[in-house]
Amino acid sequence: MSDIKPTESTTKASAFKKLTAVKGMNDILPVESAKWEWLESKVRGLMAAYAYRNIRTPILEPTALFVRGLGEVTDIVEKEMYSFEDRLNGEALTLRPESTAGVVRAVVEHNMLYEGGKRLYYMGPMFRHERPQRGRYRQFHQIGAEVLGFQGPEIDAEVILLAHDLWKAIGLKDVRLELNSLGQPPERLAHRSALITHFEKHQEVLDEDAKRRLYSNPLRILDTKNPAMKAVVEAAPQLLDFLGPQSLAHFNALRQILDANGVKYTLNPRLVRGMDYYNLTVFEFITDQLGSQGTVCGGGRYDYLIEQVGGKPAPAVGWALGVERVLALLEEQGASLPDSVPDAYAIVPDVQSLPVVLSFLRQLRALGVKVQMHAGSGEGVGSMKSQFKKADGSGARFALIFGADELAQNTVSVKSLRDGDGAQRSESLQNLSAWALSLQSTT
Repeated sequence: MSDIKPTESTTKASAFKKLTAVKGMNDILPVESAKWEWLESKVRGLMAAYAYRNIRTPILEPTALFVRGLGEVTDIVEKEMYSFEDRLNGEALTLRPESTAGVVRAVVEHNMLYEGGKRLYYMGPMFRHERPQRGRYRQFHQIGAEVLGFQGPEIDAEVILLAHDLWKAIGLKDVRLELNSLGQPPERLAHRSALITHFEKHQEVLDEDAKRRLYSNPLRILDTKNPAMKAVVEAAPQLLDFLGPQSLAHFNALRQILDANGVKYTLNPRLVRGMDYYNLTVFEFITDQLGSQGTVCGGGRYDYLIEQVGGKPAPAVGWALGVERVLALLEEQGASLPDSVPDAYAIVPDVQSLPVVLSFLRQLRALGVKVQMHAGSGEGVGSMKSQFKKADGSGARFALIFGADELAQNTVSVKSLRDGDGAQRSESLQNLSAWALSLQSTT
């Protein structure tokens, strides 16, 4: 190795500037990905219990889908989307900022409601051009549930109960549920007129963003985080006061189901959500433990979106949660999350023993044991001391020592790496299943 001289290409390569990830788009390294896999596994199990089926849609969608679906004057469309023109055909494309519109597009395109309503869920990355901060990234990940083709309040309740049960399944605590109803379009129009009249009287208090929204989307002013506008927003007309009998009946029926199931909630008449496609029920699960990024999961009913993207009118309701926020909140609460360490680390002092040892390791893996084999160099497998050092660094609970004496007796030495006494025992290689379970982690 010492005789190798740097070539012109290697010299040039060393002069290249180190490349890093795009700001706000993070690598999920192996030490963290085990937590993601654990959460995803919990979600899959619960979705199966509720009879929801997985759907996977493209990361790229036509820009028109989000402009039409989310609303032209939403923050997402106006400020946050990663949009560009396809150089080959000039098509306007956007990296999806959320997934509901894409799911609806897929349902319409493939005529999925022809045979009746659908319960669906998804997982994946979303993209928004925001200022990166804890719990808010430019590439972030969502898990969502969408129910299409059912209009009763019991379906609104079902998706809320689904999220509520997920918090139990993963051990998430201190998340509160807030509810509101946005009613139907005519009710919102009446409320909109009242809002404009109210805010016109207080224009000196409105910030530039609120003034810009006053006539285009006054409902979004209610969602302001500007403390200087708090009083005027709290004094604004409430949408609940404009709801007709049917909208109120829908909302009250939802509340009765939640009450019957012991789900606590508070009414928040200022809760409007960030997309224009919502009607009737809207809700958020909120925490106070992540600073300004308090919404862990949010959603509601969107009965007009399917028609807006070109399908036959059909009702729908759903939610999405932020994976990064859920995991950050679990860690904030001191939850014990799984890691990706192996159960055992195989130590092989003699390179000649590797062929037979590999056979035993495959058998152990087939029995459910996570085993990492020591990887030696081409000149040998390394000293016992270096192998034990690697075994300890792997995080494994046990070292499996396949020494010459052990193999001659058709046994393996099992040494504890995490107990203070470093207990060691001998196990037979003839009946691996008799003791393999003792190696497996209980977490």
